[in-house]
Amino acid sequence: MKLTKRQTEIINIVKSEQPISGERIAQTLGLSRATLRNDLSILTMTGLLDAKPKVGYFYTGQKIHPLYLESCYSQKVEDYMTSPLIIEQNMSIYDAATSLFLYDSGSIYVKNEEGELAGLLSRKDLLRFSITGNNLEKTPVAVIMTRMPNIHTIGPDKTLLEAGNILSRYEVDSLPVVEKEGSKKIIGKISIKHIMKAFIQTGNKIQDEN
Repeated sequence: MKLTKRQTEIINIVKSEQPISGERIAQTLGLSRATLRNDLSILTMTGLLDAKPKVGYFYTGQKIHPLYLESCYSQKVEDYMTSPLIIEQNMSIYDAATSLFLYDSGSIYVKNEEGELAGLLSRKDLLRFSITGNNLEKTPVAVIMTRMPNIHTIGPDKTLLEAGNILSRYEVDSLPVVEKEGSKKIIGKISIKHIMKAFIQTGNKIQDEN
């Protein structure tokens, strides 16, 4: 499997201007730094690029193992998703914040009376509301959560590449995994961290076999 067009463009930019910062690469492509986060992570994890703090990105000249790309990109979401943190929409913002930090999660999924995905609550949502001085203990999460259909989801049978593309396109850190396409029943969570874990495990496995 080949690199994406944008990943190839990134490599060409780094080759001609190295060392170069991620911000500069994003400016050259007319994109935000957050949009390139997944692509830069993939290129560094595969060894095509090297990154040094306060210096920037370098092209290593290494060739990527085709089996590595095929193995990483084709793996399924269901094999790497984790159990999501789910709360009721009438839970107070205070209790939701406590749960979020207790479980060290970046986001909480909110379900309705039917047990379906109704909304999403992030650390940013909680912080934004808390600094307003409003009553956290009496205000339900339904007041500040991001509601469906403004939440991007993915099915368990989709590939890590498909998940990564959605995460990158919409600049989010995780996706709720639903039972099947069109469903609102939450069965898991897939994040950038999970995808990076898959890439590391696959790379180590191929390295050990060679």
